[in-house]
Amino acid sequence: MLYSWFQPWWSADIAIIKGDSDMVLHPWGVEAAAMVRANMDESAFQMPFPQVFAGFMWVYLVVCVLALAASLFVKQRFRLGPITLSLPMILILLVGLSYMLAVGLAFGIGEVKAGAVGTNFIGKSTFTEPTSGAKIKMTSDLLIGYWLALSAGGVLTVLGLVRFLFVRSPKA
Repeated sequence: MLYSWFQPWWSADIAIIKGDSDMVLHPWGVEAAAMVRANMDESAFQMPFPQVFAGFMWVYLVVCVLALAASLFVKQRFRLGPITLSLPMILILLVGLSYMLAVGLAFGIGEVKAGAVGTNFIGKSTFTEPTSGAKIKMTSDLLIGYWLALSAGGVLTVLGLVRFLFVRSPKA
């Protein structure tokens, strides 16, 4: 999970700007090349509430890591009707499911933002630059970090479900 957090999840290459990745999506927001920031409305590519979003996502990471660390030491169990659940299992499941949700939300928000400016979130697209009216080509794709993050969420979810197979508590 930590490795995928620091990897870029998506990138876009705008044909008229030198370099490969002119916009890069990380879990905490979008990094854009100086030329992109100067010539585009930042609301077109920033995550919602950009002043708060990055801080919220870093707090989310810390909470997830603390929950995973706590799952190593907490032994508490509770009954939910006929089922006995362990708190570590619930913690791991919540982290895994929430991380997959975060990855899905990043994709969904990217689709909405790209559609709002008339481009494709994934693949090749052409859009009209608002100030000059020039047609600009852009190529974008999901990067390995996105797939690692989605996989990390899935693995954590499965680990939460099968944790009882690996961890046994001694009977009193």
